[in-house]
Amino acid sequence: MAKYLLLKHYSGAPAPLNNVPMSRWTPEEISDHVKFMQDLAARLEGTGEFVDAQALAPEGSWVRYDGEGRPPVTDGPFAETKDLIAGWMVVDVDAHERALEVAAELSAAPGAGGEPIHEWIEVRPFMTELPPTITE
Repeated sequence: MAKYLLLKHYSGAPAPLNNVPMSRWTPEEISDHVKFMQDLAARLEGTGEFVDAQALAPEGSWVRYDGEGRPPVTDGPFAETKDLIAGWMVVDVDAHERALEVAAELSAAPGAGGEPIHEWIEVRPFMTELPPTITE
């Protein structure tokens, strides 16, 4: 089994076919979308492939360590994940091909008009080995 992170993007990927922002969906369309996601998670739980999924709030900040004292916090000018990543799902599957199948299902979530979004899902494997140690 290998774990994969399936990232749902607001932007940064090619535009989905049903490219209506969620802010313009009806409450029923949002409910149908959320139910689709919950149903997919339940099916993957049944096969033992579901690990976790979360939708992300639009708020966010960049923070870094800058020595002692208060760390600098900014709302830019960086490309920010709050503008890019809508949510994610982690699956634990037998093969990369299965991760792609699950991502394709996730891409079919309904959007405006109840039609599938056909959004692009980024599929990222978890590292299973530590990177090689550099020796002199």
